[in-house]
Amino acid sequence: MSYLDIIIPFVGGLGMFIYGMQIMAQGLENAAGNKMKTLLEVLTKNKLMGVLLGAAITAVIQSSSATTVMVVGFVNAGIMNLTQAMGVIMGANIGTTVTGWLVSSVEWAKFLSPSTLAPIAVMAGVILMLVGKRRSSKEIASIIVGFGLLFIGITTMSSAVEPLQDSEAFVSLFVTLGNNPLLGILAGTLVTAIIQSSSASVGILQSLAAAGLVPFSAAIYIIMGQNIGTCVTAILSSLGAKRTAKTAALMHLLFNIIGTIIFSIIAILYFEIINPAAGTGMITQTEISIVHTVFNIGTTVLLFPVSNWIVKLAKKIGRVEEDSQDRSMVLLDERILQTPGIALQSTVNEVARMGKIVEDSLEVAKNVLFTLNDDDIKFLKEEESTVDRLSAGITNYAIRLGSLQISEKEHQDVAHLLQTVSDMERISDYCENISEFAETLYERGASFSEVGTQQLKEMMDVCIDSYKYALEAFTERSKEKALKVIEKETQADDLEISLRNKHIRRLANKQCSTEAGIVYLDTLVCLERISDHARNIAEEVLEQIA
Repeated sequence: MSYLDIIIPFVGGLGMFIYGMQIMAQGLENAAGNKMKTLLEVLTKNKLMGVLLGAAITAVIQSSSATTVMVVGFVNAGIMNLTQAMGVIMGANIGTTVTGWLVSSVEWAKFLSPSTLAPIAVMAGVILMLVGKRRSSKEIASIIVGFGLLFIGITTMSSAVEPLQDSEAFVSLFVTLGNNPLLGILAGTLVTAIIQSSSASVGILQSLAAAGLVPFSAAIYIIMGQNIGTCVTAILSSLGAKRTAKTAALMHLLFNIIGTIIFSIIAILYFEIINPAAGTGMITQTEISIVHTVFNIGTTVLLFPVSNWIVKLAKKIGRVEEDSQDRSMVLLDERILQTPGIALQSTVNEVARMGKIVEDSLEVAKNVLFTLNDDDIKFLKEEESTVDRLSAGITNYAIRLGSLQISEKEHQDVAHLLQTVSDMERISDYCENISEFAETLYERGASFSEVGTQQLKEMMDVCIDSYKYALEAFTERSKEKALKVIEKETQADDLEISLRNKHIRRLANKQCSTEAGIVYLDTLVCLERISDHARNIAEEVLEQIA
């Protein structure tokens, strides 16, 4: 028996298995489309909803490691706190069992026999990919091809290791792993850490089980080790991130270690005392899926009530406290780009947050010309710097998102977001201009006439209302609110012309000072342009929902 003849097809089968898993997951994610975006809204709900979310996302992308990397990104960006992250992490462990059930289906669903179904699936998927014109057809084709490649890969691995049944050394190795829980856990941890995928690691174990090589006890300890090994990807991802993000990765590790300790004790008692013979029998692929699922669901059920304690322990080890976020920090993270649908929704949320900061600036700008308050003037300048940093960060992130393989609709959404960010940033600039006008009035000791003040306040109310409606139209995707913006902008245009003419007459009649008069006219220009940019935002919304 040549080990080279075993290793080469086994490695090739593993590569095909992982590749099939990836393209099937990508096809599923693309097909999910906007549904993936709505999952992000669940993050603000309770921890149980977080568990369901984690399981759902992991079931789609078929990698608890990838889900946890996303969680690290969410925490690093400040979108998710550690308590919410804990729920998603627990759910990710449940969702990762889906791949194992797909692989084991060849045992409990005979019509899914890889020898017949896998080649047909690949061929059908390729034909659909070649003849399908619509993007949805190509996504379905990716799912079918990935499904077929996954099964061909697992079959190739299983066939490659069949000769090892006659190898006493290999058989005794698994017997040793079954008799020594620590070695079994360590083996599972190392293999999973190296290939950085618990789903692929379970697939390898199932291919060995299909060849009748894995004792029951060894499989259980290896599966527990695989859950620890899958944490490596998230830990590596957290390097260079904030302490809270590192703590999220640490929570994942603690959760899996604690679960492994609990179930290892139960397994040792069962195999050593209660039923020693049970551990020596060979495990099947389906039994591996059952064990994997029971272990992950059982760990979640047991530790869910004390999950807050795990969060506190991780915080203590990581020496971290969750502080309030710097408003100028862009709450987006490149890890989230692994799932473009969620990254897009995250960007929408961040644009909405930036929009609210601009709204706060407008509320202050509304009165600063009349109060000339120094704190308000400083506030508007600081907020403009904040908006500038947010605008630059969101724009860079959106451009990176647009360069990914996303649908045409999502490309259009990114383009709308970029334009909206630009309009919001310009409105913030005008708020800063108004603060500078207030400084001018203060330095020159000038003020508006009573009539001028009343008319300017009227103009401000119309223009600020137009922006508020625009922001609501953006966040709510509301056609009604967008049309109100257009109505307000038209009103602002007419009002600007009327007030300008009235003010010029007052200047001619010397009813107000020249210094105040110049500031008045400049302010009218700023306010009218604010309403113009509000209309731009509304029109972007109308294009999106058309």
